[in-house]
Amino acid sequence: MTESSHESHENVPSRQRRRFPGISSRAYEHPADRSALVALRKLTGFDTVFKALSGLLPERSLRLLFLSDSVRVSDAQFTHLNSMLRDACYILDLEKVPPMYVNQDPQPNAMCIGLDEPIIVVTTGLVELLDEEEMRAVVGHEVGHALSGHAVYRTILLFLTNLALKVAWIPLGNVAIMAIVTALREWFRKSELSADRAGLLVGQDLRASMRGLMKIAGGNHLHEMNVDAFLAQADEYEKGGDLRDSVLKILNVLPRSHPFTTVRAAELKKWSETRDYQRIMDGHYPRRDEDKDTSVTDAFRESASHYADSVRGSKDPLMKLVGDIAGGAGDLGGKLRDKFTGQGGSGGGKGGATDGSQESTGPEDPEQGPQVPGAAGN
Repeated sequence: MTESSHESHENVPSRQRRRFPGISSRAYEHPADRSALVALRKLTGFDTVFKALSGLLPERSLRLLFLSDSVRVSDAQFTHLNSMLRDACYILDLEKVPPMYVNQDPQPNAMCIGLDEPIIVVTTGLVELLDEEEMRAVVGHEVGHALSGHAVYRTILLFLTNLALKVAWIPLGNVAIMAIVTALREWFRKSELSADRAGLLVGQDLRASMRGLMKIAGGNHLHEMNVDAFLAQADEYEKGGDLRDSVLKILNVLPRSHPFTTVRAAELKKWSETRDYQRIMDGHYPRRDEDKDTSVTDAFRESASHYADSVRGSKDPLMKLVGDIAGGAGDLGGKLRDKFTGQGGSGGGKGGATDGSQESTGPEDPEQGPQVPGAAGN
């Protein structure tokens, strides 16, 4: 265990974990997180809303609410969580330990919110669902949000989501708010990928991180689940179906604040196998005292490069088509027509589908199935 966690707790492995003094959040931030945040800040009206809400949001009321109606983690309450929190802050070198609360809610969830200072909240559903090492990754995930400065934007998203519901009856009153909410949600989903990486840096147990995500998806039936099979689902989700399925994936994820759990698991495993992750574990990583010298242009260029690599390497039918078009492989309109109708061949005949599918060319019922609800998990 690290120096800050001398208390012995049952089921907590006694093992050394690496510490990362002075680590910058740039070390683990997902490129898509950075680019989505840049796009969000460029959104018309966002600066005005951000400045207004920063002064209007009831920060003190929020803190009093959790203080009065939740259990604050401390040396006297939820001591094992308190030990994990201090340990996570020690590993990521977060100097001020944020207050942490346990809130009675059967839905497994966790969040890091606050404007002046971050507050971490975990639900009883999550505490009861996860074992010690899985929970350690979740606490590290939330500390990663705190270190990245995500709490402010997440708090504004929660406020605007509630506000959008209240003004929905006003003609056009909801349009501007929903534009910002949609952009915030897009960034929010990408920020979760960054925080998952922070959770892995804290827990330093990939299988525990995988198990935690799997339990959030399927509940506390670990004997009935398998991490490798769970990851195979992610692969099937990414490459399965045709263009219609690709569009449905986009529609399904839009109302969510979190990416799908299989996608998160696959992304985290992929990152754990990279040279970047190994370099961090070897002690070579960007440091906070270098942040002032970093170039926004370089960060945006890295994000653009990541997206290009993602498109080239993606197994999703829509992303494959985008890659083909970008590579000069054909006409966009014709390819879209062929993909959606199942028609192939350049001569306009009724040859096989260009993607090899045997789908009917007749009309389809555009049923999307039930919308997946929003945030579940950390």
